[in-house]
Amino acid sequence: MTIGVAGGTASGKTTVSRKILEAVKADHLAYLQHDAYYRDLSHLPFEERQAFNFDHPDSLENELLIAHLELLQQGQPIEAPVYNFAQYVRTEERILIQPKPVILVEGILIFADKTLRQLMDLKIYVDTPDDLRFIRRLQRDVLERGRTVEHVIEQYLDTVRPMHLEFVEPSKRHADVIIPHGGQNIKGIQMVVAQIERMLESTQGNDD
Repeated sequence: MTIGVAGGTASGKTTVSRKILEAVKADHLAYLQHDAYYRDLSHLPFEERQAFNFDHPDSLENELLIAHLELLQQGQPIEAPVYNFAQYVRTEERILIQPKPVILVEGILIFADKTLRQLMDLKIYVDTPDDLRFIRRLQRDVLERGRTVEHVIEQYLDTVRPMHLEFVEPSKRHADVIIPHGGQNIKGIQMVVAQIERMLESTQGNDD
């Protein structure tokens, strides 16, 4: 069973994903983050990397993510890439991910790609007000990714917000479940977890 968790930047996708991970148990679940599949920009000067539009679907190597998802669904392990967000490059490190009964894919733009959507059995959209998302992104990028406040604001206005309106927000219509207020919506997450457990039981019953 493949589950997708999408939503705008800093909407709480990772929080929701972690709560699903806690509920489903790690040994039953393979976890993939779309962010790891950003295209490598090491061939560009650092100034050009900073100005790159990371919120457009073309900035991500969906072909590789699709290939990896298909391998996991076929019961084969993959080597997921690792991205350095401070330098905007893909590292040489790889993470071995073994196939599990549940595959969880998280990312801003995973519902904007038709082929990716078709690989998912359950699509969850985490819906959080824009002002909260911006504050969270500002805190995260400054504290965790070494960005300046000015750079975060400029990037948000130039690419993040326009791309959200053009690609992310419209992709919400493809969701099977919408969770308002992100990781703070405990009841919404509990409902999703219960649905996943029912789907798992149904799948295991069919296998028997």
